[in-house]
Amino acid sequence: MLPKSLALIDDDKEYAEFLAQYLQEQGVRVDVFSDSNDLLVHADPYGYQFYLVDLMLPGIDGVDLIKLLRRRTSAGLLVVSGRLAPDVFKDVISAGADMYLTKPVQFEQVVLAIKAVHRRVGTVSHTQGEWRLERRTGQLVAPDGARVDLSDIDQTLMECFIEAQGEVVSRETLRQRIGRPDDQEASDGLNATIYRLRRRIERATPLLVPLQSRSRVGYVFRAPLTAV
Repeated sequence: MLPKSLALIDDDKEYAEFLAQYLQEQGVRVDVFSDSNDLLVHADPYGYQFYLVDLMLPGIDGVDLIKLLRRRTSAGLLVVSGRLAPDVFKDVISAGADMYLTKPVQFEQVVLAIKAVHRRVGTVSHTQGEWRLERRTGQLVAPDGARVDLSDIDQTLMECFIEAQGEVVSRETLRQRIGRPDDQEASDGLNATIYRLRRRIERATPLLVPLQSRSRVGYVFRAPLTAV
């Protein structure tokens, strides 16, 4: 089974164009980025189901991009690159890539690798541990036992995600619940609030943060979440 959406980050325009077309023929929605910075300024850079990354990129280096993505998403990540230095495989796997293919490579091989990684990632995502909101202590407890101190606004946001049961919560709903007016300044304030919440979680645990954005729609907590 192939992912529904895929970000292809590669500055070889001809290769990326033909590979994107090949994947689209398989039913995958593909967005192509020739520069890693183009991905990062996209409206929803962490919302793809899969990432296909080259290593020799303008902007942020491919290995650093992998590390950054891994702090925001558990999606499948395949490296396809012509870089052949001795420590490349170790570097990309240590950074968080799921698999590494060396160019030149046939498109059929790329598709098989995507299917294999996506299947494995999908299985893991269904067995991940539960996150708990402890209302009495005002803490979020990660599956590894780490505790995240929450502000009152953070707790309100987490209550929204509990009520949503894994569905996307709209920006409008979140702004209303935390008492922010419906204007651009309030929208920017919500983004900053979500960013600070993510950073609190990242500082407390090495686990992937399941709080993800959905472009122009809202946010979703993509992990089991309960309140006690």
